[in-house]
Amino acid sequence: MSLKVDLTVAAIAEDCGRFLLVQERAARRVVLNQPAGHVESGESILDAVVRETREETGRDFRPESLTGIYLWQGPGARTVLRIAFAGQVGERAAGSRLDRAILRALWLDRGELAARSAEHRSPLVQLCVEDYLRGARFPLEMVAQVPLAGLAVRAAGT
Repeated sequence: MSLKVDLTVAAIAEDCGRFLLVQERAARRVVLNQPAGHVESGESILDAVVRETREETGRDFRPESLTGIYLWQGPGARTVLRIAFAGQVGERAAGSRLDRAILRALWLDRGELAARSAEHRSPLVQLCVEDYLRGARFPLEMVAQVPLAGLAVRAAGT
């Protein structure tokens, strides 16, 4: 049986020891998560994290480094591959509207986030912050976007 994986991205934005999070509705619960979501068809991974952050917080995100790649088997045999990026966010754009499922964006420090672990959408929320705090930073060049046409050429050359 083949593995079906949801490809997701997440933004890790820190300001003075506080991390940007969203409070959202998911699976009939109100949960905390980084600005995060699925990569859409034809979209680059970096474009996806910028888009998801804007849609969920109203802020522009500038990815600066890769912090981690996480494979997690969630409830109901759902498997998620999360690619997390550290970067900076701007101010919330005036008049910006958040995705329907998003209740609000908020900033929490490490302790506040840990104290609310029962609200985390997944264990990846705290793990991404811990990896960021331990200094996990990898160059963005580690994430390559290969056009589908490039794959055909590559396969023919092997």
